[in-house]
Amino acid sequence: MSLAAVAAIFAVALVIVNHNKKGERPPLPPGPPPLPIVGNVSGIDLGAPWLSYAKWGRLYGDLVYTRFFSQVIIIVNSEKVAKDLLDRRSHNYSDRPFLPTIAPFGLGFNTVLFRYGPLWRFHRRLFHQALRPQAALAYRPMQMQKGFQLLKGILETPENYVDHLHLHSGSIIMSAVYNYEAEDGDDPFLRLIQRAVDIVIEDVRPELSSILGAFPILLNVFNLPSWVPGIRLNKRAAESRECVRQWVEKPFQYTEETMAAGTATPSLVSNALRKIEGEDQSGEVRQVIKDVAATAFAAGAETTNSTLRAFILAMVLYPEVQERAQKLIDSVVGSERLPNFDDRSSMPYLEAILRETLRWHPTFPLSLPHAPVDDDIYNGYLIPKGAMIIPNVWAMSHDESVYPNSHEFIPERFLDSNGDLTDDTAQYAFGFGRRNCVGRYVADASLWSAIALMLATFKFAKVKDNDGNDINFEVKWSAGITSHPLPFPLTITPRVPGMDATMLDQLISATNCQI
Repeated sequence: MSLAAVAAIFAVALVIVNHNKKGERPPLPPGPPPLPIVGNVSGIDLGAPWLSYAKWGRLYGDLVYTRFFSQVIIIVNSEKVAKDLLDRRSHNYSDRPFLPTIAPFGLGFNTVLFRYGPLWRFHRRLFHQALRPQAALAYRPMQMQKGFQLLKGILETPENYVDHLHLHSGSIIMSAVYNYEAEDGDDPFLRLIQRAVDIVIEDVRPELSSILGAFPILLNVFNLPSWVPGIRLNKRAAESRECVRQWVEKPFQYTEETMAAGTATPSLVSNALRKIEGEDQSGEVRQVIKDVAATAFAAGAETTNSTLRAFILAMVLYPEVQERAQKLIDSVVGSERLPNFDDRSSMPYLEAILRETLRWHPTFPLSLPHAPVDDDIYNGYLIPKGAMIIPNVWAMSHDESVYPNSHEFIPERFLDSNGDLTDDTAQYAFGFGRRNCVGRYVADASLWSAIALMLATFKFAKVKDNDGNDINFEVKWSAGITSHPLPFPLTITPRVPGMDATMLDQLISATNCQI
């Protein structure tokens, strides 16, 4: 009886101690009042949740706590806080939250979605070898040639400029990764991969993962026959898995075949395979190279394409910016050739346009979620282990204290009083910490070359009515993991009256002589 009494007293004491410890825990960040079961979801604009989160930031602060079913979500609305946590404490914030949608949609290969650990670090090393700043310089001649192809496509069929941007963005990545030359028009590889990317962008969102995480039984929907009425998600997931399978396998197989034939030229895949030739008996490293290559396309093509579409929209809406940039190009480059990378340092205003495009409407308005490995405390608030940390890049890029009149496209905000570039490079557009975009140097060069070449060659303008007046339109943006402007009316005309394919070829030839 005495032992039982002691045990009982010890148990009560332990409960009291634990209760006191819980009471000592710092509070969670403030946030909107929750609804029963579902959490703090009232009033969220599902088409543009970054706008709702930014509004919450103005009410509750730079760190906002929310909960969607059982998933704790911390919204980071400040670049300073994002750097404090994700950069300076990257040892704790380099993980990704568990996303139940990864396996059903066939995305287990994707480095970007990996949990932090040895396999992710191995992938990252391969990326770094192929895409680090020094290595990125080797892609510049190819990027210029792809830029010339973009000009030719727009000149021939300006009404199909969106298709030309898709081809341009995708062909650069395919060339760099697989040394595959995409066909003009409807390339089969690009069509296949783009279909998979479109499904992922639309359907694999954090809110869906939160629902599936709270109700795992719903995962059984992916095991039901696709003919069951109303099983849309199952059909989409099955289509995604098949597209992803071919996306991972077919371009890689193409590179292996060219290597066997002795016709392969340097690329991410061929370089990596040559380094392990005769050493990878298990095939594990070969699989890693295959997965890294497939990830590179998804990470690069969509972001470049979306950013260039936003740039064209800005030129249509802000003709004074376009005119100033074109005058600068004329003064530096002249009219006998097109701009190249050697001209970049002489045209800071073009650099400011690129940075403003990244800021004005980030392709990843909410970036990708991080997850802390351990509990953390920041400014007196608890950030619990395993929470989904979402950097609201849109809120950072529209912080009025940093960017006055943030909804306006003003490249001058990146120039000082002397016309030189400021230290602000809008790097939040490429993520944070150890999970930032490893291909940002290649992406930066692709964006700059396309912007410079298009500005040198074409004028982008609003459509005019019969009286010669501009026809205004409402700007709409796509919803999903990434965001780009939806189709809008515009005219694209050569800056040189009467320019045809022959004249453009002459400009390209003169430019090639200086590359």
